[in-house]
Amino acid sequence: MSAITITDAAHDYLADLLDKQNTTGIGIRVFITQPGTPYAETCIAYCKPGEEKPDDIALALKSFTAWIDAVSEPFLEDALVDYATDRMGGQLTIKAPNAKVPMVNEDSPLNERINYYLQTEINPGLASHGGQVTLIDVVEEGVAVLQFGGGCQGCGQADVTLKDGIEKTLLERIPELKGVRDVTDHTNRENAYY
Repeated sequence: MSAITITDAAHDYLADLLDKQNTTGIGIRVFITQPGTPYAETCIAYCKPGEEKPDDIALALKSFTAWIDAVSEPFLEDALVDYATDRMGGQLTIKAPNAKVPMVNEDSPLNERINYYLQTEINPGLASHGGQVTLIDVVEEGVAVLQFGGGCQGCGQADVTLKDGIEKTLLERIPELKGVRDVTDHTNRENAYY
């Protein structure tokens, strides 16, 4: 059972919109940008076959499939997608009461907390350069080993970003973290952003 509820009215409205796209097998994708932060926004987008992400959770509905973003899924707990009609026509509404609630606390494992802040605070900022950072491991009693990907890979500023931005943010959020280290070889400049 998925955390999200899509009412019949919302289903029929979305099915009608999808029908107009003239694309066989088109569905929707539900995701939250910057989940667990005050800036969280719940989004619904068209999702053509093949556009879903490998770890998306498929929610089979009567007329189409809703793909739920795996990172967003815990934040979509108790979410409700509804379609309300009024004098002006109608409007799709999304209520996601847990979208802005952090899913980690002091008792969460260190790697979960690091991943949480990477997803919610650090990667949204890097995404504008087509970059992202992934946690590879936690070593030596609290050093996070991170890997840069996308546009950060091969960027000469990556070490500055790592020390001034990422490490500072993570150390502020997670007091027992000792530091961060980068495993990426920045000599590969294939898709670097300058």
